[in-house]
Amino acid sequence: MTSEFRDLERPQALRRKDVVLMATVTSFEALSHPTRSELRQFAELFMPIFSASSDEARRQAVAALAQSPNVPAAVAFFLGSQPIAVAAPFLMTSTCLSDEALVTIARCQGTEHARAIVSRAALSPTVIDALVGLRPDISRQARSATAEPYPGSAPVEMPRAEVDTSIDTDKRAREEDLRRRIKLLAGHVERVEGDRLGLRSLSEVQEALLVRFARNREATFLVTALSDILTTSRWLAERILLDLSGRQLATVLKSLGMQSADATYILTRLYGHLAEATDGVSEAESLWQSLDEEECNARVEAWRRADRYTYGADQAASRLFSGADTDTTQAEAFIEERSVRTSATLRRSASGFSIR
Repeated sequence: MTSEFRDLERPQALRRKDVVLMATVTSFEALSHPTRSELRQFAELFMPIFSASSDEARRQAVAALAQSPNVPAAVAFFLGSQPIAVAAPFLMTSTCLSDEALVTIARCQGTEHARAIVSRAALSPTVIDALVGLRPDISRQARSATAEPYPGSAPVEMPRAEVDTSIDTDKRAREEDLRRRIKLLAGHVERVEGDRLGLRSLSEVQEALLVRFARNREATFLVTALSDILTTSRWLAERILLDLSGRQLATVLKSLGMQSADATYILTRLYGHLAEATDGVSEAESLWQSLDEEECNARVEAWRRADRYTYGADQAASRLFSGADTDTTQAEAFIEERSVRTSATLRRSASGFSIR
């Protein structure tokens, strides 16, 4: 009789725990900016109540917390490690799971959890690399699950060729699907080769002019062309060409996306020592291959910022002085309004100009 009464009490007690669980989740969602003590208190209360609740209440709680940006790290890892029927919405949408937590869950929980993680809207390169490395383990688990016999049943003999064919087909389909998803996720990480969208690039005319000036060794025209292409002062272009190693000019040409053949030709025409070959490879080709395009872009942009900071005002003065024949009053007004400058800067501004 006592056992029957206890059986009657269990559903009501379980419902009471479900109500407490959902009330706890609702109260936590109402906190827009929870304090550290509130996060710790929620973590201490949530896990025991969650473990004692029904499966339906667990799924509802996980679905609600998947939309919250304030779930503590311990609770997030706890929810992500639940059975896939409960943890799936949290793994696919929650922003509270760190990269380390995602990788650990994928490695420890198995195939279904890894597939749920792959379905996330955005994955970091670290997680993508870890998922790619898990592909052999996932395939091995699938094969072992397929080969495992049901307990208490006698093994069924099947033709070996048919079994191997079905396993290979399933494996190939899973790998192809995973490869397609990872490519879609990784598409925003790496720039496609030859894609120069948003980067400073050479036009066909500019590239032809640089090759022509280098072939004729016309340094003055080459300085003018470089300063126009980079939209910098002539002093920066002169400094680049005066680097006798040729590395600075190679860095600029690499950042502008010039073809390897044209760039090495320019380098060998301007710097004779780069034409020397070792094992059939010229020094210019070795220098070109040693440069990284992203590093060259960053370095050239740093040069341009420094040039604007140093010579920006001087370039404005030069433009005004160049029109002194037609508008001398504007140039004089510009000089009077300018702030006090050092003698070195004045010498740079006055060089090449004759003030009447």
